[in-house]
Amino acid sequence: MKILVTGAGGFLGTEIVRLLVERGDHVVGFARGDYPKLHKWGVEVFRGDIQDAVAVVNACQGVDAIVHTAAIAGVWGPWDRYFGINTLGTQNIVDGCRAAGVPILVHCSSPSVTFDGSHQSGIDESVPYAVKHLCHYSHTKALAEAAVLSAHLPGKMHTAALRPHLIWGNDDPHLLPRLIAKSRFGRLTIVGDGKNRIDSVHVTNAALAHVNAVDRLNEAKSPAGGRAFFITQDDPVDCWQWIANLLEIAGCRPPTRRVHFSTAWRVGATFEAVYRVARIKSEPPMTRFVAAQLARDHYFDISAARKLLNYIPAVSTHAGLEMLKSSFAK
Repeated sequence: MKILVTGAGGFLGTEIVRLLVERGDHVVGFARGDYPKLHKWGVEVFRGDIQDAVAVVNACQGVDAIVHTAAIAGVWGPWDRYFGINTLGTQNIVDGCRAAGVPILVHCSSPSVTFDGSHQSGIDESVPYAVKHLCHYSHTKALAEAAVLSAHLPGKMHTAALRPHLIWGNDDPHLLPRLIAKSRFGRLTIVGDGKNRIDSVHVTNAALAHVNAVDRLNEAKSPAGGRAFFITQDDPVDCWQWIANLLEIAGCRPPTRRVHFSTAWRVGATFEAVYRVARIKSEPPMTRFVAAQLARDHYFDISAARKLLNYIPAVSTHAGLEMLKSSFAK
């Protein structure tokens, strides 16, 4: 198959590209920057902005499927930036599929589309989108996911949205570096009782799920079409013990200070208000979204992904942590 991967130079996008190239697919990458690794793998690369509708349509020409991972993450920043990249950019991909007659679209979404600050303990995809979002990221990703799923048209355009949670692994440029920086500057504090349970997903498992989704949507009358799927290790862990394990691998001390969730929530709300009034662009030290993510359960039932996508985590949590240890030992 000829498959277009948007965000091909990103953490997840690169792993998806690697898996597709290894199995013999013709891969086209769409990215803003120049990534030598992609050229080394023989990937045809379109450089452009996902917000450029013309560039997107051009990249969509002649491909059999699209895996859309391009997005902007984070918990702070102007609405226009998140909406432009996450929502309008995704709509450009949907429109590009229609214009170019691309029959398969797999969208990388986020579990945060359903998160309103409450515990999410073993929930499945029947849970609706959050009515009130705590940050622009989750809101704009929910709008994007809805656009992708509503575009599903059996026999003509098959779509699915995957919701990988807390992607990690070797060369992670997001989660682990952020934890390390906060730990080293003494800015990491246990929020809540420290007993909340969470899911995560190794980057290889997240990539495999997207590749599987392409294959399932390529089947006639696929039951995976028009659906969203949570993607995890299927191995919930104690949040703060897992964070401690990651920090110890990186040679950092785990946090010992604690703060009650209600206190962190109020502090986050205050910071948000002050930063908005003062028009401070940098991320506040605490927000309501971060407080809730650090204190609440968020683990998921992935039965649907197992059944309809044939998704089975290939890299166990233990194996992934051992690979991380080896990378830090070099």
